[in-house]
Amino acid sequence: MPGDTRRADIQPQQRKKTDAALIVMCGGMPMSTRHVCRIVRQLTSEMVAFAGERTLVRRDRRRSVCHIRQIAMYVCHVALGISLSDIGISFGKDRTTVGYACNVVEDRRDDPGFDEFVSVLERITASVFGKMESAIND
Repeated sequence: MPGDTRRADIQPQQRKKTDAALIVMCGGMPMSTRHVCRIVRQLTSEMVAFAGERTLVRRDRRRSVCHIRQIAMYVCHVALGISLSDIGISFGKDRTTVGYACNVVEDRRDDPGFDEFVSVLERITASVFGKMESAIND
């Protein structure tokens, strides 16, 4: 099919661009955004556990994992300045999903307790990684 041929021509170019976009500078050392995002997700998970959430039943656990991922995506974007596209690639999601996650977290920040939690997480993340700089000039 003509559509399949054209699609195969586009994919290698996209892979090259996304591979290059995944390298960032962290404290003067190159690091992949996938690795950084994974660390931020784990940090978020540990902070949620530290905050003393009750043991969750299976349905609530799935929801909790989703909220943790949304918060981690938000922190990666806001505190570290990683683009939505790069965060999406790192989490295996689309950039629009990352945008939605950022909007959800921003809306939840109206709650003072949640806002304080996210603020602390942003400060910790920023102190660990500092402001991210792209290693590849676009």
